[in-house]
Amino acid sequence: MSIGMGILLPPGPTKHMTHPWLADYDRYLPQLEGLVQSLWMSDHLMWGDAPTYEAWTVMSYLAARYPAFDIGSSVLGQSYRNPAMLAKMGATLQDLSGGRFILGLGAGWKEDEYRSYGFPFPTPKVRLEELADALEIIHRLWRDAGKVTYQGKHYVIVDAYCEPKPQSIPPIMVGGGGNKTMQLASQYADWWNLSDVDLITYSEKMTTLKGFCEDRGRDFSSLRLTWLGRMVLGTDEADARDRGIREGMHHYNGWSLDKAFLGTPEQVIERIHSYAAIGISYFIFEVVGLPEVADMARDVFAAIKG
Repeated sequence: MSIGMGILLPPGPTKHMTHPWLADYDRYLPQLEGLVQSLWMSDHLMWGDAPTYEAWTVMSYLAARYPAFDIGSSVLGQSYRNPAMLAKMGATLQDLSGGRFILGLGAGWKEDEYRSYGFPFPTPKVRLEELADALEIIHRLWRDAGKVTYQGKHYVIVDAYCEPKPQSIPPIMVGGGGNKTMQLASQYADWWNLSDVDLITYSEKMTTLKGFCEDRGRDFSSLRLTWLGRMVLGTDEADARDRGIREGMHHYNGWSLDKAFLGTPEQVIERIHSYAAIGISYFIFEVVGLPEVADMARDVFAAIKG
């Protein structure tokens, strides 16, 4: 399978920089057409007082503005949107975009935004049960003919129609390395993602996921393996590390430089190939330092495209 590439946009612009943020994308994204397949948006409501856009609004905007790219969510928090409504939203975007939507969905985790925006924040067990319900509802509304009724532990739909149904079913990506999450991925997902992990950790989790697929009678090769994280480029490793420290932590600071794909374009290309060798076929990168490093990033994407 060929290697796919996506770009994860930052959650929002630097303060007071909204228009340059948009202008930068208009300038360099067309240069990546044919090299990068997709644009991605994370789903968060706040990172302190840092400007943070709402994900679905951004994805709809991207789908219309950049028709050469697929549009994905990495990942939507299931708590923030009723799952039947989310199925309707996804079917609509898939139809209007000509089949370019990828649904990434997760259990949710960022407690401060739940509390600040008035969402209940139940235990991880309950949030995973809610995710299971949400995946089942979306799966049925996109595939089952006619009206759909479902009684889950936490979500219920009664005689719900999702019309028009998507002409092509959007791929569903489930991310995470917990056993329950991987069980859900083995049941519902077309893609499975791990973020910011090293090669050994990814390989170990992949072995566990393969076991869950075997238990379910699913062909493990039918599940696309993806990795999401940061690409930090420089003229040498020290330059890249300085850029990561200087520019890479404006929003989410839960990643570390040792987990990033960091170095010269040649070093990053080599690391991508080492991950692809174990079966990872899609990489989603937040490229730290865009647009300054746009030429180096293009060299990486062009080399992987071959």
